[in-house]
Amino acid sequence: MSEFDIIKPESKEEFINLLLAAKMEEVKIRKAKGLKSTKPTVSGTAQVMHVHRDTLYQWMKEFGVKFEDVGGEEVAEIPKAGKKWGALAYPSYMIGEALTGEGAEVAHIDLIIGDKEGPVGDAFAQGLSNLSAGHTPVLAVIRPNLPPKPYTLLVPKVTMKSMEQVSRVFGPVQAAVAKAVADAVEENIVPQDKAEDWVIICSAFLHPEAKDYRKIYQYNYGAMKLALKRALTNYPSLSKIMYDKDRAKHPIMGFTVPRLWRPPYLQIAFDITSIDAVKRVIQQIPRSDRIIFEAGTPLLKKYGLKVIRDIREVSAKDIFIVADLKTLDVGKVEVDLAFEETADAVVASGLAATEMLDNFIYEAKRFGIYSFVDMMYVDDPIQKLQSLKELPEVVMPHRGIDVEAAEKTQWDLIKEIREKFKPRKLLFAVAGGITPDQAPEALAKGADIIIVGRYITQSRDPERAVREFLEATPEMRMDIDLQRVHVE
Repeated sequence: MSEFDIIKPESKEEFINLLLAAKMEEVKIRKAKGLKSTKPTVSGTAQVMHVHRDTLYQWMKEFGVKFEDVGGEEVAEIPKAGKKWGALAYPSYMIGEALTGEGAEVAHIDLIIGDKEGPVGDAFAQGLSNLSAGHTPVLAVIRPNLPPKPYTLLVPKVTMKSMEQVSRVFGPVQAAVAKAVADAVEENIVPQDKAEDWVIICSAFLHPEAKDYRKIYQYNYGAMKLALKRALTNYPSLSKIMYDKDRAKHPIMGFTVPRLWRPPYLQIAFDITSIDAVKRVIQQIPRSDRIIFEAGTPLLKKYGLKVIRDIREVSAKDIFIVADLKTLDVGKVEVDLAFEETADAVVASGLAATEMLDNFIYEAKRFGIYSFVDMMYVDDPIQKLQSLKELPEVVMPHRGIDVEAAEKTQWDLIKEIREKFKPRKLLFAVAGGITPDQAPEALAKGADIIIVGRYITQSRDPERAVREFLEATPEMRMDIDLQRVHVE
């Protein structure tokens, strides 16, 4: 029995001494093998100790010991890669992903590629030696006895429950992945001088009902090759992510997650107190990327927050719905309740105490929904905003229904508030008996959202009324990304 054939240490001191000895032993082993890095790893040290790495992690947790804090002088630093992925400098690992095809044969590949002597190499060895029922990892081969280089470990994502599934993974999927790797090296997508030094781990999705071997092969070949190219080119760029994140529609979910990222918008306020009447109006509203809905305060008071779900049932799945709570107290509670009913935004009254508004905005941000602050009857909106810890996403200069005839609009405040809080991004929603003739003026003064209620909801022809507002400016007329031809 060696010094490392052990049972669990009895004390923290005993464990630290044992861990240090094992790390030093691993350094010696790495030096003897002439490895590029002599830095010990959790997996390697666990092997020296003759325990599973999960056991070592558990002991470190129980004794409150961090692996990197034990020893240090014996550890050689791994050379840092350059910032650019040039011929001589690569990160310790790179990640790629791609989905291609359609139907049951659709292919989805996730992969990680990197040096044998780094974390990918450790994971490769662990994966090949730790089998899991239904997810057996296998070396990808072009044909039996002909693996590509870099060596590639293929791991099925979906549990294999029949020999038919096994045959598809060990047949067209395995061959497609291997051929894609070989072709990627030939085309220098993967640098040929790294073929011996790197390894690849890829996980592949195969639907249990996939049957067409030709499609399975073609889709997985395309996905693997694309994922490799993306890994080696650091795709996607941050600018690509920022551009597409609000445009994206996940194919399985089937709808976009609505965000107010490209104003102007027309917010239709359902202030009528009959849900049946609301549903009739919704059925007559034309589809437009510029339209969002509001569950008005009277509607919420009569039916409760569940009316948000009622509105969503008869609307497009990606419609943005604002809950006009006009919250004055218990802000966190009301945000939670609206969030649970799938509201995309919540409205608090600017007359509320600053502490309440801070809680309201905090809770909305925590859940990832928009916070509106309604400045109706607030004497000094700028002072109110200055008192807050965080600004809301949307500020509402609002003229109340009961004083529409007597009071002027607060639209001139928009420019003043924007200047005061530069460079913070704020949206402005204006309300108060606005007609199509007034909409261009509101937008010209900086409004991002035009809130309209009775002009649409009580119209004999709601569709016509909506189109009058959509025709107010060229921006309102056009749907977002109307000219986009291709989406990945």
